[in-house]
Amino acid sequence: MKNKIEPDCLEWTSGKVRGFYGKEFINLENGQVKLIKIDPLAVYPDHSHPQKAEFAYVVQGQPEFRINQECYSGRHGDFFIFPKNMKHAILNKANEDCVLLVGSIKN
Repeated sequence: MKNKIEPDCLEWTSGKVRGFYGKEFINLENGQVKLIKIDPLAVYPDHSHPQKAEFAYVVQGQPEFRINQECYSGRHGDFFIFPKNMKHAILNKANEDCVLLVGSIKN
């Protein structure tokens, strides 16, 4: 594993959902951390993870998070937690890109 990662040197790779792109920082058996760019008006639909909790830190933009049917508006500096087995979704309702630092921890 590298001790320093330079995000500007990494390419954005397409994610599983259209409009979502990632730059992987850490990918270990027990967790991962990546930078996620979300296109304007893109939606990552409701889903859950049976073996891990996730978190998201808002770097840029104003994403909306739906966690267990409750909606939260995000802005720069906000931190969100998606507990294991809890349904959540990520929406970018804005006309500009959104960037998140997203990670997961298996438990």
